[in-house]
Amino acid sequence: MSGICRLRQLIPKNTALFLCDMQEKFAPNVQHFPAIANVASRLLKTARILKMPVVVTEQNPKGLGNTVKEIGLDDYPDIKPFNKTSFSMVTPEIEDFLKKEHPNVNSVIICGIESHVCVQCTVEALVNHNFNVHVVADGCSSRSMVDRMYSFQRMKSMGAWLTTSESVILGLVGDYTHPNFKEVQKLIRELPPDSGLLSFVPHLG
Repeated sequence: MSGICRLRQLIPKNTALFLCDMQEKFAPNVQHFPAIANVASRLLKTARILKMPVVVTEQNPKGLGNTVKEIGLDDYPDIKPFNKTSFSMVTPEIEDFLKKEHPNVNSVIICGIESHVCVQCTVEALVNHNFNVHVVADGCSSRSMVDRMYSFQRMKSMGAWLTTSESVILGLVGDYTHPNFKEVQKLIRELPPDSGLLSFVPHLG
């Protein structure tokens, strides 16, 4: 990217939530997976309260299973996961979905797994398509904490913004007087589980 990358305010009508490959077969091997799933569930509930588009992907679901129940997709039967084989979520089908059904979307909030592969490839594609990308650090992980750490460095260098779930959730409502503030506030009243981020924060400067 050239020039200065400026942070855009997160506005629900212009923002989509991407949930990347939170699948059953990955769950036992990904570091801090229960915490990541908890964060993804909070973000999904927030997106639905604020009527934001949600894109969920599943990598080769026949072999790797479906999205874990903890995310809460069963509560929203209108959200149909996109199957994919590419590492990036920015497939022709998803590009078409955004262009036709949500042409005003210019920002994407992303969480999921694995940070250094599918999340990173998605972020790269989104940035190259001129989306403003917010990577929810406490909602992304990998099997290896080393891979996770360096993926955050790379995504930041690409031009994505590293953030946290609570910052994103409150940023979306933006004001105590927002009509959905109290409903959203309930989702962050309890802190999310620890996802191991503090073990490598000094390396992210």
